[in-house]
Amino acid sequence: MKTQQQDSNAFDGALETPILLTPLTIRGLTLRNRIGVSPMCQYSATNGMADDWHLVHLGSRAVGGAGIVCVEATAVTAEGRISPGDLGIWDDAQVEPLARIARFIARMGAAPAIQLAHAGRKASVAPPFKGGVSLHKPEDGGWPVVAPSAIAFADGYQVPRALDKNEIQSVTEAFVAGALRAVKAEFTIIELHFAHGYLVHQFLSPLSNKRKDEYGGSLENRMRLALDIATRVRAAIPETMPLFARISATDWTEGGWDLEQSITLARGLKSRGVDLVDTSSGGLIAGVKIPIAPNYQVPFAAAIRDRAGIMTGAVGMITEAAQANSIIRSSQADLVFLAKQMLRDPYWALHAALDLDQDAPWPVQYGYAVRRPQLKK
Repeated sequence: MKTQQQDSNAFDGALETPILLTPLTIRGLTLRNRIGVSPMCQYSATNGMADDWHLVHLGSRAVGGAGIVCVEATAVTAEGRISPGDLGIWDDAQVEPLARIARFIARMGAAPAIQLAHAGRKASVAPPFKGGVSLHKPEDGGWPVVAPSAIAFADGYQVPRALDKNEIQSVTEAFVAGALRAVKAEFTIIELHFAHGYLVHQFLSPLSNKRKDEYGGSLENRMRLALDIATRVRAAIPETMPLFARISATDWTEGGWDLEQSITLARGLKSRGVDLVDTSSGGLIAGVKIPIAPNYQVPFAAAIRDRAGIMTGAVGMITEAAQANSIIRSSQADLVFLAKQMLRDPYWALHAALDLDQDAPWPVQYGYAVRRPQLKK
């Protein structure tokens, strides 16, 4: 995806390119490298509309050399927002502000991606920098929340209303409509948000789904909504467009969603045209103990890749270039997605190239002024 805005990826005398920095083709899209910017909520939209903050935040990571830049969880319905400041894609008016961002990301040589989401019972909360409390009243900016079952996320949160079957079908329709708007907004990858305790994850986990109908009980039933959404979205978008799904591989608590169920889900998603599983964990249950450490979620991506036969993205405390390259080189994942490290360093991908003894492909606007360093011998 090289553009006139970029220098060449290499120059005479460069060492063999580490696999992290090599292109990857998924359907009709070729990524310039295996580095992705994870979707990270900014809680800075008004009525779901993107503004200059989103353009600069996301655009700077594209300038910084990432292969994929993914827009934050973008709600497919107004009630599906996490907070009043979430981005939305439930209205045609929201398309052009997002398209402006997608076009700039692509101009900088990265693939613009968008994550479609519905927060379910974790909706209607204040942004973290405003306390993150559950908003129960309209006068506080809140709204009623929904879920598979009438079980609150945690103390102090709203008790959700259980969706009926017609409303579940409406959720699927909303994801499809959001995907069509994403295509119109010129995104080249769509990611379905089935992780982190949000609505589809709530259907997947037996801890939050106590339904007695065809959407609850057995694993097949609990997966039904996820697979229906994937099927419908795949049919609605261009055949050449990659479709990703982010899942939580485990709830980190006994009796919840786990890796074995995730592998079964990944097989089902693959059969319905999903190309890559972006493999995270947790988010369904408050206060669980998670053994956070570098690479702590990578084994989930590796197991799903191996046993479900689908491409995966690895996430979770990936901060160093050699660490990221090793994950790809050892076939534990096909991509790495970075979040907090990209906040610390928007130019992480360019710096990673230097750390791996490669020339950094600075944009031409910077490249003429930034001396190419001598490569390490």
